[in-house]
Amino acid sequence: MANILVVDDELGIRDLLSEILNDEGHNVELAENAAQARAARGRSRPDLVLLDIWMPDTDGVTLLKEWSTTGLLSMPVIMMSGHATIETAVEATKIGAQSFLEKPITMQKLLKAVEAGLARTQAALAPRKAGAPVVAPVAPMELTVEVAMTGGQPLPPVVDMGPQARQLFELDKPLRDARDEFEKCYFEFHLAKEGGSMTRVAEKTGLERTHLYRKLKQLGVDLSRGKRGG
Repeated sequence: MANILVVDDELGIRDLLSEILNDEGHNVELAENAAQARAARGRSRPDLVLLDIWMPDTDGVTLLKEWSTTGLLSMPVIMMSGHATIETAVEATKIGAQSFLEKPITMQKLLKAVEAGLARTQAALAPRKAGAPVVAPVAPMELTVEVAMTGGQPLPPVVDMGPQARQLFELDKPLRDARDEFEKCYFEFHLAKEGGSMTRVAEKTGLERTHLYRKLKQLGVDLSRGKRGG
């Protein structure tokens, strides 16, 4: 997996992105401003950077331009903002940003953008023999738990969950407690059935992935429990 630097002045955004990316198997370093981002970039060479535009000391576009003019923009940078204009996004792209994510960022858009950025890095680093034709990059597949764990290989058939699909619940308790108990069992069942795939569980339950992820955390569901090979 990759080393990813997340730069954002909002603690909640940093924590959420870190949890999502760590769950996908990436190593994540966090920075809350441009100064910390410069230090992190100096210590190591991240494979990809998620960079917020509006920050208190130096804004993301200025930092991006600084890296570009000093030859430090050697990794894909994905810009993030909840208030940026189209002109700002276009400017960042012209400077060298790979893409732009508008907040609030959905999990699906985040993972697709990260996967595309990492695919670009791998393509740039791949050796090419002299005289060999340039092959157009293949469109990246959606980065899911199973892809990260199997390298894109097909998974074995889903195992029949049998009697686990039926549960008995104690109803002589407050509604909220009974509901949380049901929802926890419900999501644990589907996670196990879908091999830990957040994408499949989201489709099955009709929830957007970011909402689903927060719901599972709130209920205390062990996200590693249903992963194949774990």
